[in-house]
Amino acid sequence: MKVFEIGQLSEKIPHAIVTSGTFDGVHIGHKKILSGIVNQAKEHNGKSVVLTFWPHPRLILNPKDSQLKLLSTFSERVQLIEEANIDYLIKIPFTKEFAQLTSEQFVNQILIDKLGTKKFVIGYDHHFGKDRGGSLAFLKANEQRFGFEVQEIPRQDIDHVGVSSTKVRKALIEGQVHLANEYLGHFYSLFGKVVPGDKLGSKIGFPTANISIAEEYKLIPRDGVYAVLISIEDKVYNGMSNIGIRPTVDGVNRKIEVNIFDFAREIYGKQISIKFIKRIRDEIKFDGLESLQKQLSKDRKESIKILSDK
Repeated sequence: MKVFEIGQLSEKIPHAIVTSGTFDGVHIGHKKILSGIVNQAKEHNGKSVVLTFWPHPRLILNPKDSQLKLLSTFSERVQLIEEANIDYLIKIPFTKEFAQLTSEQFVNQILIDKLGTKKFVIGYDHHFGKDRGGSLAFLKANEQRFGFEVQEIPRQDIDHVGVSSTKVRKALIEGQVHLANEYLGHFYSLFGKVVPGDKLGSKIGFPTANISIAEEYKLIPRDGVYAVLISIEDKVYNGMSNIGIRPTVDGVNRKIEVNIFDFAREIYGKQISIKFIKRIRDEIKFDGLESLQKQLSKDRKESIKILSDK
């Protein structure tokens, strides 16, 4: 897959079959759209093109809104879209200036002049341009003038899948990571750097790696203990993760910790990926470290069982 910013395109894309959107999380509904344009591009000897916006428009238009949490960083989005066998991913840097483009300007400057669009595939409720003025009806009414075909993704197709990024976020916030994974069609993941901790886990036989997530907008699942897969330098390990404040040791700040099974390497400063497979339990306060240690042994056994089933 070729990845460009819109300003880097020096020529139009041959027989471009285009769709656009934020594609946060690239869930199974998104994947259905992506597979559709890939198939159409193959049929017409053309190229499948995804037009996406970054940063997320709400991060620019409502910068003080800390409530918005995203399912994917841009690099994660690139990887997931590439897995769908898309030919071109075109990033439009979203700015307040870009948000002022009318629907007419968006079509002429982006879809026609830059991409040379032959077919534009959008959902029945898709809107674009300043104040969301562009719509399917607008495109259909001007199809001949614009010189490209407009294809609607019918409401029944989207509703049949029944998935939205909002539903995925809700499942993760509620701790239903298994449900979020079903919606996504892949395991939800966090990517971050291993940073020093207080080494308390090592003292009770469960050494943990503390993970720092650089992106403040990235959604962290509900506090609790999870069975996880951990990727370090292209190798995958089984493990369990605790998200929360660690009340047994009077923790205050929310932390993400992972205990990597059968692993004893020094990995401070390393970048690792955590895939959340299933939530095991709530984070709870124990009456001491011995009780905590006994529960962690049970959590480890439960995690091993869950991960062996996968």
